[in-house]
Amino acid sequence: MFTILAASLAALAGSAAAKGTPTVDQALEPRQAAFTPLASQHFNYDTLPYQADTSDGERGRQYGYNICNSTTEGPTSNCQTAIINSLDDFCIWGPPEPNSVVGNTEGEAVAWCTKPGHGSRIIPQGAITGAQFMRTPDYIQITGHINQALINMTPDDGGGEMDPHGADQRGNPLGGLVFTNAWGAGYTQVVEWHNFMGDNLFCLKACDPKGPNAARYCEHVFDRIGCWYNAPAAYLDGEFSSCLGASQDFPGIYTGADGVVSTYTQPPESLGPIATMPWVPVPPASSSCTTFSSAAIYTGQPTPSIAQTTSAASTSVPASSAAAAASKSTPAANKSSASSTASASAAANAAGVPAKFGASGVWGVAIGMVGAAIGAVAVL
Repeated sequence: MFTILAASLAALAGSAAAKGTPTVDQALEPRQAAFTPLASQHFNYDTLPYQADTSDGERGRQYGYNICNSTTEGPTSNCQTAIINSLDDFCIWGPPEPNSVVGNTEGEAVAWCTKPGHGSRIIPQGAITGAQFMRTPDYIQITGHINQALINMTPDDGGGEMDPHGADQRGNPLGGLVFTNAWGAGYTQVVEWHNFMGDNLFCLKACDPKGPNAARYCEHVFDRIGCWYNAPAAYLDGEFSSCLGASQDFPGIYTGADGVVSTYTQPPESLGPIATMPWVPVPPASSSCTTFSSAAIYTGQPTPSIAQTTSAASTSVPASSAAAAASKSTPAANKSSASSTASASAAANAAGVPAKFGASGVWGVAIGMVGAAIGAVAVL
């Protein structure tokens, strides 16, 4: 009986195929062929879809949404459209649930912003203890120190990288979009960007989509070596500034002590922690820096009911528009691997830089080593 049934089903399948009825595999082909990598999709800020990612891949559906407004804003917002405009108006990616590890939640990360108005979660006053906004010919960038526990990260998380790529090209977070008004009237989609979070440091670089090297300045394959090597900057705790600056070397390109320009290849995780680095990154030259008080980045926020630790004020508090104006002057691969980043070895290399992601590792010690160099390259 079963033999007859099997034969009948086979005959029906053959008949269907002969008549042009698609098989299961054939039915899936158009959907798979229709997939477009997130970094190849272009959106208008005023006509965003509910979700930029509509795939049903191995990682499931997009966690949050991209249409964000006053109805979505608040501590439970799952907005996945981030903004970077100026020192006092930017967002970074953080976990949606408390006590989370970036490596486990990068696909679900949500936007945390410095001020209301973007339909996101709001970074608590006092969480950011130092920040620098940099505008260069090729990108804008915000870097600094943060009490990461206040944006749902575990205090000791070494962190990882968010970017619009990922192993499946759906982005981390899935469907995560970034926009800015720094390059003209209205919001422009930032196609290439990267955001590193961990060890109470952060950096978000947004590369100008009109630039010829956006993908290279916002490289996404060096997820194990953190902010200092991908987005070199001053990283001064207690200071808030907005500057013009020169563009850095492409991430992974460095000049050795012998003057030879080389390209770094990040080793695979299978080889274990990164124990050495062949160079110490130096921040690009900066100029026209304006320093603000810590309160400048929280304009529009209500006063917190519980006092947070804040940095000392360095100047009077500017209006949001003043900070934005100062920041807008124009000067003459893979999926994040946060777990490997956090477990990178702290062994020092020949230059004395431990290869660990965070303030206690690659960035922190490197920052200390080149502190004097900052003064040499910066024109304040």
